[in-house]
Amino acid sequence: MAVEEEGLRVFQSVRIKIGEAKNLPTYPGPNKMRDCYCTVNLDQEEVFRTKIVEKSLCPFYGEDFYCEIPRTFRHLSFYIFDRDVFRRDSIIGKVAIQKEDLQKYHNRDTWFQLQHVDADSEVQGKVHLELRLSEVITDTGVVCHKLATRVLECQGLPIVNGQCDPYATVTLAGPSRSEAKKTKVKKKTNNPHFDEVFYFEVTRPSSYNKKSQFDIEDVDEVDKMEIRVDLWNASNLKFGDEFLGELRLPLKFLRQSSSYEAWYFLQPRDNGNKSLKPDDLGSLRLNVVYTEDHVFSSDYYSPLRDLLLKSADVEPVSASAAHILGEVCREKQEAAIPLVRLFLHYGRIVPFISAIASAEVKRTQDPNTIFRGNSLTSKCIDETMKLAGMHYLQVTLKPIIDEICQVHKPCEIDPVKLKDGENLENNRENLRQYVDRIFTVITKSGVSCPTVMCDIFFSLRESAAKRFQGDPDVRYTAVSSFIFLRFFAPAILSPNLFQLTPHHPDPQTSRTLTLISKTIQTLGSLSKSKSANFKESYMATFYDYFNEQKYADAVKNFLDLISSSGRRDHKSIEQPILLKEGFMIKRAQGRKRFGMKNFKKRWFRLTNHEFTYQKSKGDHPLCSIPIENILAVERLEEESFKMKNMFQVIQPERRVLYIQANNCVEAKDWIDILTKVSQCNKKRLTVYHPSAYLNGHWLCCKATADNTPGCTPCTGGLPANIQLDIDGDRETERIYSLFNLYMPKLEKMQEACGSKSVYDGPEEEEYSTFIIDDPKETYKTLKLIIEGVGTLEQEHAQYKRDKFKKTKYGSQ
Repeated sequence: MAVEEEGLRVFQSVRIKIGEAKNLPTYPGPNKMRDCYCTVNLDQEEVFRTKIVEKSLCPFYGEDFYCEIPRTFRHLSFYIFDRDVFRRDSIIGKVAIQKEDLQKYHNRDTWFQLQHVDADSEVQGKVHLELRLSEVITDTGVVCHKLATRVLECQGLPIVNGQCDPYATVTLAGPSRSEAKKTKVKKKTNNPHFDEVFYFEVTRPSSYNKKSQFDIEDVDEVDKMEIRVDLWNASNLKFGDEFLGELRLPLKFLRQSSSYEAWYFLQPRDNGNKSLKPDDLGSLRLNVVYTEDHVFSSDYYSPLRDLLLKSADVEPVSASAAHILGEVCREKQEAAIPLVRLFLHYGRIVPFISAIASAEVKRTQDPNTIFRGNSLTSKCIDETMKLAGMHYLQVTLKPIIDEICQVHKPCEIDPVKLKDGENLENNRENLRQYVDRIFTVITKSGVSCPTVMCDIFFSLRESAAKRFQGDPDVRYTAVSSFIFLRFFAPAILSPNLFQLTPHHPDPQTSRTLTLISKTIQTLGSLSKSKSANFKESYMATFYDYFNEQKYADAVKNFLDLISSSGRRDHKSIEQPILLKEGFMIKRAQGRKRFGMKNFKKRWFRLTNHEFTYQKSKGDHPLCSIPIENILAVERLEEESFKMKNMFQVIQPERRVLYIQANNCVEAKDWIDILTKVSQCNKKRLTVYHPSAYLNGHWLCCKATADNTPGCTPCTGGLPANIQLDIDGDRETERIYSLFNLYMPKLEKMQEACGSKSVYDGPEEEEYSTFIIDDPKETYKTLKLIIEGVGTLEQEHAQYKRDKFKKTKYGSQ
C-alpha cells in the first residue's frame, strides 16, 4: 500500500535477517539459561515473531522477514523476550533504529547493543498544537500577555494492554512557577480529537506602552519558560495512568511570531537519573534492507520503461537496456528482481528470458555447464519461478512438509551422528519413504506447473538442443537444472523462505529436510554416475535405493510435460489448498435475533474453496463462506468500532463480516489474498461502505436503510493473474534508482564501446568485464539510458526542493 504525497506515491518495504543474540543476561534461577524469541515492531506494533530458542544465552534464530510497510512509522524496533515457566513473557531489551538511520545499516550484518526498556521510553505518535501569544489591555488600561494553547488532535498513540483512552495535560513552567491544565479523556481511540484551548498569563501587568508590540517586563523570565504537553492513557487500574509521551517547547521562539501551528512528534520522558551500563544486556545481529520508492505518475517513466520493454527485440540482446542493467549491477540478483516483475506485469517475460537464455547458451562451450553460473538468465528464471510458482509449491510440497515438521521421525543416516537408541536401518527406511513420497508428488505435478514457467522451459529446451545437437540429454538437463536444482530442492531445504512454513524448522527437522533435498536434487539431475555426486559414503549407499530406471523415466516424463509447447489449460485442482490461516477477532454477524453483537477471537482458514472460522484450530467450522460469495474485501474505517487494523468481507444480501487482524502488515496480507481469490467472482461489487452500519445508519454516508448501495468505489484489488499483481511504475522507479547508483559503470561501459569500435584491437583490461557484442548498438542504448535517468533525476531533485520549502520547524 502506498502512502500518498502530493503527486507522488511512496512505497516502503523492509527485508530483515534476524541472525543471533549473544551474551544475554543470565536467568536469576539455578538454571541460568533462558527461552528467548525476538519480535519485529513498527514503533510498538508487533508485525513478526521468531521461533523460541530454548535454554540458551546466545540464541541463534536465522530467520528472514519481508514486508511491505503500509503506514508511516518512526522506529523499526526489535525486542528480545524471555518466556518463563508460567508462560509469562518478560522483555530483556530492545534495539530501536530510527527510520532516518536505516540507510546507515543498509544490507550489512551489524551487531546492535540491546537497550533497556521502560514505559517512559516507549513512545510513538504526534500531537497537533497551535500557540498564540497576545497582549490584553485590562479595564484600568494596564497591559499583560496571555498565551493561548490549543491542543487540536493526536495521531498514532500506542495502544496499551489492548486499549487507549488518552488525555493531555498542558503545563506552563518557568523557574519560579508551574501551572497545569487538563483536557477531557477521549475513550477508545489512539487518534483523539481534543480541540481544547487553555489560557495562561505569561507576564505580570505593566503600564501600556504604544511604541512596542510586546513590552514584556521580564524578558529573561519569559526566555526561561516552556510549555509542556504530556499525553496519558487513563487507566482503570489502581497503578495510575500510563505516560504516552511528552513535548516541550521553549516560549522564546514565539517572540519572532505571535502565533504558531505545527505537528510535533512526542518524545520520551527525560529521566536523567538512569545510568545503566549499555553493555549489560547482550547484543543482537541484524541485517536490514529498507527501501523507499518515491513513484511519480506513469507518464514520467514512459521513455525508460519503453526502452526496457523493447529489450527482447534488440539484436543482439546484450545491447538492450535490461541486459546492460545486469552488466552494471554489483549482483545480478539486484537487477533480476525489478526486471522480472516489470516484464511479468507487461506480459513480456517469456520473450525476454528466451532472448537472454539463447544468448547465454551460444556462449556456453560445454553442455555439462549449461545454466550453472549465477548469470542474469539464471537469476531471472529463479525470480520468475519464485513469483509465478509460489502457489504451485504450496499445492505440491506443503502437505508433506507440514507432516515432516509435525511428526519428527528420526531420519539421520550418518552413523557418526546417530543418537543413542536410534536404529540406522529404521532411519534409512523413514528417509526413503519421505524421499519416495516427495519424488512422486513432484513428478506427478506437471499438469499444475504454471503456464509461464512451461513456456520458459520450452524455450530453454529448444535453445539447448539446437546448440548441442550431439547430446540427447541436454534438452532435459537445461530444464532440470532449474526445476529441481533451483526450485524444488531449495524449497525443501528452507521451506520458510518459500512460505511453506512460518519459521525455520528445528535442527532435527532441518537435518531431515537437508537429506531429502540432496537426494531429490540428484534424482532430478539425470547425471550418468550419480553415486559419485556424493562426497559422503553414507549418502552414496542410501542412493542405491533409487538407482532404478523407473526413477529416471519418471523425471524425463515430467520434464517433457512441463517443457512442451502445447499450452495447457489450468486444470481445476479438486482438493482444497490451504492459502492462509491464523487467529483474528471478528464481530458477531447478528444472525440470532437477540444475540449480542460482540467481538470474539476465532481461528480463520482460507482455502481456494472457502473462507471459514472456528473456535480454535482443528474445530468444526462455525461459519463457512464459499469463495464465490465474497463480493468485496475492503478496509474498515477506524471510527466504526474505535479499533485499528479492521477489514470487512462483504457477502450477498449486503451481509458483512467485520474482522480485526493482529497488526497492519497482517491486515494487508489478508485483504490482498482474499481479494485475489475472489477477484473473478461474477457478482463482485463496484461500490461499498467504508464504515459500519450502527445505530440505524451508515456512519460514512448517513443513509438509514441497511441495504443502501455503497457510497465509495471498491479498490481495484489484485487481478487473479500473477502478471498483473505488480506495480509497473514502482518497478521502473527501482530500475531508475539502480541505473543512477551505478552511473559511473554506465559511463565506463560507454568508454568501452568507444574504444572497441574505434580500435577493435585487444580489449583494455578495465573494459573486459562487460559483455559487448555490438559496440555501436550498445553505445546507442547507453546514451538513451543515461538521458532517461538524468531526466528522472531532475524530477526527484525538484520534488525534494519543493518539499524542503514546505517543511517548517516542528511540522510532521
